Amino acid sequence: MVIGPDGENLGKMSSRAANELAASYNLDLFCVAPNANPPVCKILNYGKYRYEKQKSERMQKRNSKAAQLKEIQLHISIGEHDMATKAKHAREFLSEGDKVHVRVVLKGREMAHQELGEELLRKFVSLLEEEGSVLTVEKAAAWEGKCYSTIVARKTKK
Repeated sequence: MVIGPDGENLGKMSSRAANELAASYNLDLFCVAPNANPPVCKILNYGKYRYEKQKSERMQKRNSKAAQLKEIQLHISIGEHDMATKAKHAREFLSEGDKVHVRVVLKGREMAHQELGEELLRKFVSLLEEEGSVLTVEKAAAWEGKCYSTIVARKTKK
């Protein structure tokens, strides 16, 4: 099956006849659907086709933004205002489409009071959710050495 340079259907023909027809137009014969029955070929300028395809791929790559992982670090002796400020920064990161890695670091004898770190992390995540943003937990809260951490991201709409 051959499609002409103007998009009209030229019908079924042999590959030799299709190549000769493409040469008469000073264009190339390009197989657009090789698995179809019969295979579909189009007469076109292959250099221009390839250029347009690369241009559209560059535009897609330019317009897509990979989510970065931003980190917020807390300590169990943090003040209310400091925690609100860090929550504000975390909300900014989430609004930009980034993921936020929240860590509560315990030092020395504070490790004897791990429940304070867990409570602080729950409180911080609840502060992030108060603004009406729906969060999804990418990585559940867990202990990693002297740090209690989790990764949160904004829930994407499908």
